[in-house]
Amino acid sequence: MKVCPACDARFAAADWVCPTCEWRAASDGPIHLIEPGTGADGFSAEFFERLIRVEAQHFWFRARNELIAWAVRRYFPAARTFLDAGAGTGQVTRAMRELLPDVQMTACEVFTAGLAWAGRQQTRAELVCADVRRLPWEDEFDVVGAFDVLEHVVEDVEAMRQLGRAARPGGGVIVTVPQHQWLWSPIDDYSGHQRRYSRRLLVARLASVGLHTVHVTSFMTLLLPVLMLSRLSRRDQPPDPDAETRIAPMTNTIGRALTTVERALLRTGASLPAGGSLLVVARRE
Repeated sequence: MKVCPACDARFAAADWVCPTCEWRAASDGPIHLIEPGTGADGFSAEFFERLIRVEAQHFWFRARNELIAWAVRRYFPAARTFLDAGAGTGQVTRAMRELLPDVQMTACEVFTAGLAWAGRQQTRAELVCADVRRLPWEDEFDVVGAFDVLEHVVEDVEAMRQLGRAARPGGGVIVTVPQHQWLWSPIDDYSGHQRRYSRRLLVARLASVGLHTVHVTSFMTLLLPVLMLSRLSRRDQPPDPDAETRIAPMTNTIGRALTTVERALLRTGASLPAGGSLLVVARRE
């Protein structure tokens, strides 16, 4: 069901026209403008151009995408609809279209600049401009994902509540977030992070909005010593916006090999205790 932002009515329709109050979403090319935004807590649209240059080839993004696709296949094998909330440039959406070709994708992002990149990159998904704290759906998607989004949001519990509302009863919510507050460094400040999560904190906040965790694991575990040294050594230095996306080809190859080994372990259902990031798979109660 769609949720009208003007009168809060629920309606089922192919287009964004409310039959109760006749509100109609504006559009910008293929983008449905439910709640157009130029800014959001803890993020800046200027990041998108920097990200688009590295997302396709950087081992971190590729490894995360393959882990997300595994989680969908493992825990929601019958899924046919997927919402990428806080989609940025749409790189997760694009990857899921390739890795899960039978799943219908919707990309939602508060920045029209991000969705414009998604449109140019041919995500073949519905593009919706809306805030993750006020998603315009209820009981709509088999799986709802937010990938490295919640750490940017001050009201992260409300965002989690909205993710759960957008999922169908019994449907899934998958999130990834940066882990371990002790890894905090100037790059977190620059990136607009509000927090890094512990496993206990993330699971408890999801549970508080009716999302029952069925699997949780750290990832980027084999790279944690390198990440720890990198972060701690830069704590007293000005943030370098490109520090973690600028990568030499050999380093990228090594990272790809290590994350391939790690992903083979995760596919057994193992839950790794520590790592640069967390993945949680939850069901809506």
